[in-house]
Amino acid sequence: MDTCRIPENASKCSGNTMECFMVLSTQAQKISIGILCGLFGTMCVFENSLVLYLIFSSPGIRKKPSYLFIGSLALADILASIIFVCSFVNFHVFNEAGFSKEVFLLQLGGVNTSFSASLSSLLLTALDRYISISRPSEYKLLMTRKRAWTALGVLWATCATIAYLPLLGWNCCVLDSACSELFPFVDDNYLSGWLCLIVLLLGCIVYAYAHVLWRARQHVAYMEKHQAQAGKQNTRMRMDVMLAKTLVMVLAVLTLCWSPVLALMIYSLFARLSDRLRKVFAFCSTLCLLNSMVNPVIYALRSKELFSSLRRVFSHFRRQLKASEESPEAESTHKSSVLET
Repeated sequence: MDTCRIPENASKCSGNTMECFMVLSTQAQKISIGILCGLFGTMCVFENSLVLYLIFSSPGIRKKPSYLFIGSLALADILASIIFVCSFVNFHVFNEAGFSKEVFLLQLGGVNTSFSASLSSLLLTALDRYISISRPSEYKLLMTRKRAWTALGVLWATCATIAYLPLLGWNCCVLDSACSELFPFVDDNYLSGWLCLIVLLLGCIVYAYAHVLWRARQHVAYMEKHQAQAGKQNTRMRMDVMLAKTLVMVLAVLTLCWSPVLALMIYSLFARLSDRLRKVFAFCSTLCLLNSMVNPVIYALRSKELFSSLRRVFSHFRRQLKASEESPEAESTHKSSVLET
């Protein structure tokens, strides 16, 4: 059976080789990818939009830097889901290869920006939890809303700049260099540099959370000893510990979902991938949507403030629905329908 092999040189940049990256060969595979992307993507956008609404509709929650960082994570997941689903399904399911190199790199830059911003938001949240637990008396002075917004602005600007370097010229077409086997037009050196950045971010997050959990465990032991004396301070410490554990769960899910993709990316830098492995990579890529879909569920289950806000929203919705059903217009409509019958 003839297989579409990617050339080793810059001829990969020609438009007719885009089909070489369309690795789904059967209709069943395309339907499976389409269903996964549609289901995970729709749920991800809905859930993360709800998280953003709960954060920014509640004055008490949106004032806290911790939830600004969670809001940044939710926004990154929404953007990643929309851009990823549209570009991935269009390319692998509908086999649309008519777009230019610039359009493809623009879409890829959007996905990379969102994923990098998601990881960076987790890192900022880890640092926020570290300061809150290790230096509670100075937390409000060190972590202000202004500093939080500044950090988020720098974060998104940096992630976007790095993600769009291929579009700005760091690609194998312009440099006449070795291209990636997984992504059209992407230079292998750029891919290796981006992977180093992601691994570094993950390492910093793991280190920060390990320290946070260690300090949280110390605080739990302290609270058990001094429950009678602690009072309000203990309550705040419990909230800090709960939020720290919640974000560790978020990190664990992210690592499990993205490890296969990152492992195959790294492997592709050192060895040639078979057609089967490239298909595995395509299916593993949908795990990023699963990760983005699970994160808001963890917030709702673990964060008491978000859960309380969610209950208030549902209670308000039920009251409005009940009021509309009991309104005079609804009663007159009901009476007229009975008379007509």
